[in-house]
Amino acid sequence: MHQKKTLSEPQPGALKLLPAARYLSLSAPTMHRLIARGLLKPNRATRHLLFSMRELDRFIEAGQ
Repeated sequence: MHQKKTLSEPQPGALKLLPAARYLSLSAPTMHRLIARGLLKPNRATRHLLFSMRELDRFIEAGQ
């Protein structure tokens, strides 16, 4: 019998790309540019880009 692989559940306090963009009042393309520049660091443990609330709040506090 084969067992199905399951993706790990999203971390508590983590948002996917679009909700994170809304939280920061940014667009998805802007989020991708910030990731490429290293200004935002998503968790890539799953197939989705997840952003911890701590990372998003750090970004806000840094005034970027």
